[in-house]
Amino acid sequence: MIKKINNIDEICLRIQKSLNFKKFSLHEPIIGKHETFFVNKCLKSGFVSSAGKMIKDFENEVKKITNSKYAISVVNGTEAIKISLLVAGVKRNQEVLVPSLTFVGSVNPIKHIGAIPHFIDSNLENFGVNFKKLEQYLKNNTFIKNQNTYNKKTGRIIKAIIPVHIFGHPCEIDKIVNLCKKYNITTIEDAAEGLGSFYKNKHVGNFGLVGCISFNGNKIITTGSGGIILTNNKKISVKIRHLVQTAKVYHPYEYIHDEIGYNLRMSNLNASLGLGQIKNFKNFLILKKKLYSHYLKFLNNSQHVILFKEPKYAKSNYWLQTIVLTEEFKASKDKIIKKLQKKGIGVRPAWRLISTLKPYKNYPSMNLDGSKKIYSRVINLPSGPNVMMKLER
Repeated sequence: MIKKINNIDEICLRIQKSLNFKKFSLHEPIIGKHETFFVNKCLKSGFVSSAGKMIKDFENEVKKITNSKYAISVVNGTEAIKISLLVAGVKRNQEVLVPSLTFVGSVNPIKHIGAIPHFIDSNLENFGVNFKKLEQYLKNNTFIKNQNTYNKKTGRIIKAIIPVHIFGHPCEIDKIVNLCKKYNITTIEDAAEGLGSFYKNKHVGNFGLVGCISFNGNKIITTGSGGIILTNNKKISVKIRHLVQTAKVYHPYEYIHDEIGYNLRMSNLNASLGLGQIKNFKNFLILKKKLYSHYLKFLNNSQHVILFKEPKYAKSNYWLQTIVLTEEFKASKDKIIKKLQKKGIGVRPAWRLISTLKPYKNYPSMNLDGSKKIYSRVINLPSGPNVMMKLER
């Protein structure tokens, strides 16, 4: 009979065994022959900055994966959100609904443009926005006037919402979008971690006005540093591309800029790395699903640990494999993390709630009991595609 996992030592031992007692970081990229080929090709072309064919090629490849009509590459996911907020018409001192349980890159852009973050709660079912709670909260705490939704307490307009697909797992994005349409609140999807994830057979990032994906070094695929904005609205796509290219008006030789723009274009060199990564993208997803099944073999007999599985309505990329501790066992979270890190295993907790951080303590917030529960119980395990590759050798 298999021994039940019912204490810290046994949990840590099972995780070590699942990794063959090897050391692994949380999520590192695989760089191989395809990446070398495209990067060298870029270097030989001489176009290594913000002009070059590979940028367009990379955008087209992302469009194929996501089935989005338009894709505009930028320097990183944070700037993708900032530009999206501006294009959505968010003005200074207007409020933007955003989960407290997210990476700070989802929230900083709100302040960068002078708007106000308004923190909303998440749930354990998918780590995303708690739809039912949001629905009740908007009903009780807002009023609509002249087609704008106002916060009853602050008197400010609530202009947009940024739902986040946490760890690559899709939230109930269609419900969130439809609810916010009733309140004239624009949806900007933070799909930073979601390349290859689908909600009801539709790729994340395609539900709101725009969707933003990150290609940081720890994502499903990387361009070193980079991001992309997805949209199915032609007018919006033209506006975004114009803004991120310094608002330059085409002229055969003159430099003419018709508004204040931003120099946020992805470089051709970054795009070349992304083209190499895309060659292995499907295999990366397969390896991640295999890794989930592999971890499950070692953790499926536990009284205190649940390996998070994609929701029934979704197809997740499993960006980060995640264990959820039971309520009775959550006090052991830090001990487990410290014990595994000492063994060279790159585990981590979820992000500290943004609403608890010094710069954001005094901003509007709903009750965040769900987010607090997630933070207290969640641990991310080594999740890179290299993990399964090394274990299969």
